Amino acid sequence: MAKRITICAGIDTGKHKLDVAIEGHSEQLRVENTAKGHQALVDWLRQHRVKRVGIEASGGYEQPVVSELRRRRFVVVVFQPDQVRAYAKFHLQRAKNDKIDADLIAACTAAVKTIHAAPDPRLAPFAEQLTLIDQIGEDIARLKNRIESCRDSRIKAPWKEEVRRLSKCKRAELKALVAAISKHPDLAMRLDLINSVDGIGLPTAVAILVRMPEIGQITREQAAALAGLAPYDDDSGEQFGVRHIEGGRKRLRRALYDAALPASFRWNQQIICLYQRLTAKGKEHKRALVACARKLLVFANTVVARGTPWRDHPPATAALAIG
Repeated sequence: MAKRITICAGIDTGKHKLDVAIEGHSEQLRVENTAKGHQALVDWLRQHRVKRVGIEASGGYEQPVVSELRRRRFVVVVFQPDQVRAYAKFHLQRAKNDKIDADLIAACTAAVKTIHAAPDPRLAPFAEQLTLIDQIGEDIARLKNRIESCRDSRIKAPWKEEVRRLSKCKRAELKALVAAISKHPDLAMRLDLINSVDGIGLPTAVAILVRMPEIGQITREQAAALAGLAPYDDDSGEQFGVRHIEGGRKRLRRALYDAALPASFRWNQQIICLYQRLTAKGKEHKRALVACARKLLVFANTVVARGTPWRDHPPATAALAIG
């Protein structure tokens, strides 16, 4: 019986150009990173019977071609830059240019063992709008820092006015985003389930829904790792290092961390108990908050997986059964 082989390609993304290579072939292609170039790319890939395409995340320049390839039924694997660099180091590949990078990404694509399902395409525009909201919040924080350190009331006046304007804009954008999500019944139901968790306000619920499409379909450990809230060991021989978090989705982690502070002092009794228990054992404030943020995400993942809203205490019948 003939062995089936999946032909894989790699794309090195630039602002204006796409360099394409096929794993195990010397022939390469360079096209414009435009709609016309994407069509030429699709034709070339089909001509060579390519089924799987790998591409490195490149500050958003890769998103149009990724969307087009997925729309044309190609399996697309999006790599983080660290993954491609690690693969190059493993193979002692030191030379670097666009064509070499395309070859390297093609090899990475062929080496992938697990192919994850493509994210819900409906969430892509929501993610851009949510990033805008986050950026407005960052601008407000910078202006507030300037106001706090400034002593001249004349200088502070326009900054205060700008803070009011941006705050109003942020509220309007969040309201518009929630309205757009509500047009999709399944997404609206998922948002309501996440928002039902005590301590997870609407902005944080939107961040979880949009920035973690996998919510409710993965384990608690996988959710924590994707958000960058999973504690990793740092041991070697007789040395036992401090557990630390690393990687993950930065904006999602920030949203959960910001929600963990009020939740651990006021809004969620289970989170309050967790924070108090950890600090009583000598955990630093920030480490305890990271654990609380991780627990909030676990709660959100659980309610979506079960399809039932949050309950601070289990039902009496369930408690009796457990007893």
